[in-house]
Formats: sequence, C-alpha cells, structure tokens
Amino acid sequence: MKTVVLKFGGTSVGSIDRIKKVCKIIAFYKKKKNRVAVVSSAMSGVTNELVNKSKSISNNFDKAEYDTLVSTGEQVSCALIAGRLKHEGFKSRSWVSWQLPIFTEGPHSSARISSIGIKELSGYIKTGGIPVITGFQGIGKDLRITTIGRSGSDATAIILAKFLKADECIIYTDVDGVYTTDPRDYKKARKIKKIFYDEMLEMASLGSKVMQPTSVQDAKLNNIDVEVKSSFVKSSGTLITGSKKSFSNQIITGISSTKNDAKITIVGVKDKPGIAASIFRPLSKNLINVDMVVQNISQNGKETDLTFTIRAEDLKKTEKLIKKNKSISYKELSFDKGLSKVSIIGVGMITTPGITYRMFKALSSKKINILVISTSEIKISVLVSAKNVKKAVAVLHKEFKLD
Repeated sequence: MKTVVLKFGGTSVGSIDRIKKVCKIIAFYKKKKNRVAVVSSAMSGVTNELVNKSKSISNNFDKAEYDTLVSTGEQVSCALIAGRLKHEGFKSRSWVSWQLPIFTEGPHSSARISSIGIKELSGYIKTGGIPVITGFQGIGKDLRITTIGRSGSDATAIILAKFLKADECIIYTDVDGVYTTDPRDYKKARKIKKIFYDEMLEMASLGSKVMQPTSVQDAKLNNIDVEVKSSFVKSSGTLITGSKKSFSNQIITGISSTKNDAKITIVGVKDKPGIAASIFRPLSKNLINVDMVVQNISQNGKETDLTFTIRAEDLKKTEKLIKKNKSISYKELSFDKGLSKVSIIGVGMITTPGITYRMFKALSSKKINILVISTSEIKISVLVSAKNVKKAVAVLHKEFKLD
C-alpha cells in the first residue's frame, strides 16, 4: 500500500466549491487503496488580509504575534477539508502543526522545519484516517508558533513526505505543471514532463513562480520526488526529481525571465582587498539582494569598475547607501532601470560545447544588446532592456527547440 502526501495551495482551496472539488481529488487517491496525508495552505487572500490587519494595529507588530496571527488561516481551510471528507463518509480530522508537533529552527516568519513527530499521525493513517495538516507553520524551542515563509506549505508537504517515507508527494496548485517558459508571455511554451532538482532550483530562483527555491532545495536535500499538478484540470503534471531515468536528450530545459531589474555601475573604485565587501556590506544589512556582479580591472591594476544588478524598487535606497558609504571612493556612479534578466537553464550544457555562442548569436539576430552576462554550470543569464524580453524569450525558445 502506497503512502501519498497531497498538498493544496491557496487558490485550490480558495472557496467552498473549490474545497469540495479538492475533497474529490483526495477521495480519488483514497479509493485507490493509498494511505493519504493532506497538507493545506490558507484560502487564497486570507493570509494577505491577516497581514494587513497586523499593519493596521502597529507599524512594528511583534514578530511572534505576527506568526500566531497569520498561521490561523491554515486552521480554517484544514477544518473545512476534514469536515467535508467526514461528510463524504471518510475518516478524517484536522491537525494543527503543534499537535504533531512540527519543530522548527530559526527566526519568526522565516523558520525552517527541523523535525516532525509522526508516531500518532502514522497510527492514525494506518487505521484508514486522512489527516489534514496545517502547512506553513510549526513551533520553535520556546513552544511559540513559527511560520516558514510565504508558500511554506510546499516545504511542509515535502518534509512530511520524508518523515512518513511517502511514495509520492504531489503539489496541487493553479497551474498544471512547470513550463519551458511562462506560457502567459509565450504561447508556444510547453509543459516539462520531468525536470532535475538543480534545473528547477535555477528556474525558481530566476523568476518561475511555480515553487519557491527553498522548497525545491528541501526536496533535493531529502531526495523527495515532487509532482506539480493542477487542482482545476485533469492532466499530467511535472515531476521534479534527481533520477536520470527516462530523461530526454534536451540540452536546454527552460527559459526564465525577470521584469524588474536595475543596473548600477561604480567607476574608478580603488582596487584593494576587501573593497567589494565594503560596497556590499551596507546593502546586505538593508536586505537588498544583489544578483549579477561584473568587475573590470583597469590596465594599471590600481582601479576597478564594478557593475551589479538589484531589484528596481531598491534603486533609490541603494543609491543613498553608496553615496553615504565613507569606506569607498570612486570617480562616477551610474544607474540604469527598465532592465530584465533572461536565462537559459539545462544540465545538458555541462557536456555540450557551443551553447554560449548559440545564445548570443540568436539574440544578435534580433538586434538585442547584452548589458551583463552571468554563468554557472547549468545556467547562462544575460541582462537586456525590458522591452526586448519577449523577443529574447521567443528567439531562444526557437533556437534550443523548445517550442
């Protein structure tokens, strides 16, 4: 008998009608003689509503109370799912994370799951029960409720699958899988049947909204295969795995793009040990994420030009931090916004020469200028004008036969 963990996102349980449909999906797995455990997010919009309430109470709302507040949304959806399953004749009950318990480590609002107590849960599942467990949350060492970041219910399901030694972990969401690129931006995008952890991790970190990078990382570290499926349409999904069985010879798996980047160039910085750290330290302290970084050394070896990218909304704050940074000196500071990053991702490029040339040639054929380049073993990213993103995605999609 297989053990299956099913996770349902906020849009999947966004209304009473949708919850009834979710219960039919759960019933389908149960009727196939599976042992089933369910993890649910809060109903769509509920967490945002709770966050807004905290803001209306205080501009500096206590973090522990914040986690206590926003964690209540999952209790509602889990109780409704369990109630409906019981109405349909199944043995079911809701479980709040502390009742297992799900132990976490780290600060409030960004904790990580460290362990899950499954003794009582396993016994309940073996008797035919369907537990419906609150995602996104746990308890810390002080027994206070903690949350594990937005979209943290995916991580709950993945780690639960690990401790239950589940045969399958299926993430139900509002999309029917992972696509070669965002189908809303490019109609010829196609669904990927199987994708490696590392490829999915790159796509998630580069703009794909299907799963959060931390959840993909949890799946990889614990060797948990995850299938992403739609709760709205009956179709096969995408399997995220580390297994090399039945993979195609596709060199490039997918193309990701961002829409809101800015580029900063600091010209004529004195080149000495620790200068880069001096520049980025204040940005790090102010939670500004630095992405692509390029450094050019002058011919005399005494100065350097440093270029890096950030989110456009952080541009003004970054400019202020650099200008008031007394530990660095430079000749000129320039900014560009209205930029986007386009990336090709695929483990096949590790053993295939000429991928960089093909990418640059394809972009050149459409007269798309490259501003910054960043690479890893399975990724090449370029910074281009935002107005050229759709054109860049289309020509690269065609070049690497992803249409």
